[in-house]
Amino acid sequence: MSVITVENISKHYIIDHQKGKGVNTLRDVLTENFRQLFGGKKGQETITREEFWALRDVSFSVEQGDRVGIVGHNGAGKSTLLKILSKIIEPTTGSVRIRGRVASLLEVGTGFHPELTGRENIFLNGSLLGMSRSEIRKQFDEIVAFAGVEKFLDTPVKRYSSGMYVRLGFAISAHLDPEIMIVDEVLAVGDAEFQKKSLGKMRDNSASGRTILFVSHNLTAVQALCNKTLYFEKGQLLEQGETNQVIATYLSKVSRTRLLREWDTPETAPGNDLVRIRRIELIPDYQDELTHIDVRTPMKLRFEFWNMMDHANLNLSMHLNSLTGECIFNIGTQSQAYGKGLIGGECIIPGYFLNDGSYTISVMIVKDTVTPLYNLEEGITFDVEDYREGVAWYGKWPGYVRPQFPFEMGMLEEASIK
Repeated sequence: MSVITVENISKHYIIDHQKGKGVNTLRDVLTENFRQLFGGKKGQETITREEFWALRDVSFSVEQGDRVGIVGHNGAGKSTLLKILSKIIEPTTGSVRIRGRVASLLEVGTGFHPELTGRENIFLNGSLLGMSRSEIRKQFDEIVAFAGVEKFLDTPVKRYSSGMYVRLGFAISAHLDPEIMIVDEVLAVGDAEFQKKSLGKMRDNSASGRTILFVSHNLTAVQALCNKTLYFEKGQLLEQGETNQVIATYLSKVSRTRLLREWDTPETAPGNDLVRIRRIELIPDYQDELTHIDVRTPMKLRFEFWNMMDHANLNLSMHLNSLTGECIFNIGTQSQAYGKGLIGGECIIPGYFLNDGSYTISVMIVKDTVTPLYNLEEGITFDVEDYREGVAWYGKWPGYVRPQFPFEMGMLEEASIK
């Protein structure tokens, strides 16, 4: 049974752009008003209007009990969609039909009155959801325990930190029995323990037949929670369906990956009179028929260059760097004597070595182990996506590397602990 049906909705805005003198400061406003009051001409300015479609012809349906992830770049229309579903704004065209009570957590402090205490806001939010005072009381202790705000329950929420706001807001939304729960990126404000609790609670809610819409840039969390996903780009719904497939499409479109650079002739290739680059390529061994690199993916780096010297002792030095420039590691080949011709090298980067993130590879040709002849900076750029199995924590894994070294534990001896 469909609990949400969206048919051809669009949301249209008009953006005004001022050119010319304009009115930008309080002084300008007062001067302009004084001039017009005494019959002066209005300051010369030109206002142009631009049409902006935050959403355009979006259609989909959500079944009861579905956990639907929504992914896309900032500005893709995700938050606009959630505001329409939450009845905060109206679509310009199209229709939305919702069956069931909706609880929305779209930003820090949504639905809170800053002057009221945490206790009072729990009852206020429950009332807005249509619950009786006795129904709220039944869930009250669980809400407070989940949010961890016992000490501040009778403190006005305007004095809460952003983390306390989110914890209480989510606890209210998750425990006051909504049929449909809408959660935006706000969970990113919470710590790792809170993320784990929240994802577990949403999973429990779904198991009991409640429907969840979840917007997040944390694709690991989306994969862990959601059975279906919507992918938005520039206000349009590009793909919808099973979560792993949709996220694979999304990653393939947004990746900054450049895995191959090659040149046909020495005359057009980068380098100098001694050496010139012919080709550099990173060849991933994709896992599970995917088309993007994740932390499991082994990779092979191949490098070819023309040597124009009759005799030279040469070696290759490969640097793998973070996108911000830190060198993760440097590895080199043995130095050998070569004559003129095409020379190649190959390096294997094993799977389960790099952490998720963005990386660049540069390769340097070195003579006599000490003299750099040419350095191809940022020859390759690629992204490594997260992948976790059997792990309930979805915060950022620290560090640039994430190796799987043998690491075991076990009982050394039985002992009575009193």
